[in-house]
Amino acid sequence: MTAATPEERLADLGHTLPQVVPPVADYLPTVRSGDHVYVSGQLPVVDGELGATGKVGADVTPERARELAAVCALNALAAIKAEVGELSRVRRVVKIVGFVASDPSFTGQPQVVNGASELFGEVFGEAGKHARSAVGVAVLPLDAPVEVEVIVEVE
Repeated sequence: MTAATPEERLADLGHTLPQVVPPVADYLPTVRSGDHVYVSGQLPVVDGELGATGKVGADVTPERARELAAVCALNALAAIKAEVGELSRVRRVVKIVGFVASDPSFTGQPQVVNGASELFGEVFGEAGKHARSAVGVAVLPLDAPVEVEVIVEVE
């Protein structure tokens, strides 16, 4: 990686951090406890709108869902930055959990959640490698096809 900061790496990848997505219910976008920041589940919201709705494998292609998982990761990064000031304060991505609203026959949840995992790796390098779960679910809030929550360790 040639860029010095995570924000510069994001820019090199063609990404701009969005504003923090407001919660859709009664919760906080992030909670810091000691050296960890817990990021609430992030939906693939861009400019206040969901990037798609429906079930992966029926209404949304796996490829599009993978792109939407990366959008969820960008939204998580925005929430982390708002909590700690600069993404360079992230020591490592500890764990992500990806939820994929899936058609009953769809079994490619891990590949969908790779969209988020790969973005964290590109932004944080070795510190972006993490533990992970990829879970197929019947439905997500607002009929989103994917949701990603994140735990990071910060300085």
